[in-house]
Amino acid sequence: MSLAIDIFTIACVSAGAFFFLASAVALLRFPDTLTRLHAVTKADSLGLGLIVLGLLPQSDGLFAALKLCVVWLLAQVAGATIGQLVARATQDESRSA
Repeated sequence: MSLAIDIFTIACVSAGAFFFLASAVALLRFPDTLTRLHAVTKADSLGLGLIVLGLLPQSDGLFAALKLCVVWLLAQVAGATIGQLVARATQDESRSA
């Protein structure tokens, strides 16, 4: 059973790291701010979710698993808030120029 849990953890964390890498590439390759922002927020959300999902079976107890979920939830809220603020600031700059 432990081997199956370890394989699940490795698969989820590796997939999460892949999505983080994809978002870094998108940040460098996409042409404008809004497409970069969209790619980064989506890929980072999925990447962090997969990493948390992979770490949940490895956590020591319910409290540690709850802390992982709270960190994921706070990152989701922060990502959405920052995405909205950057998008609004970008649109305001393009309208005034």
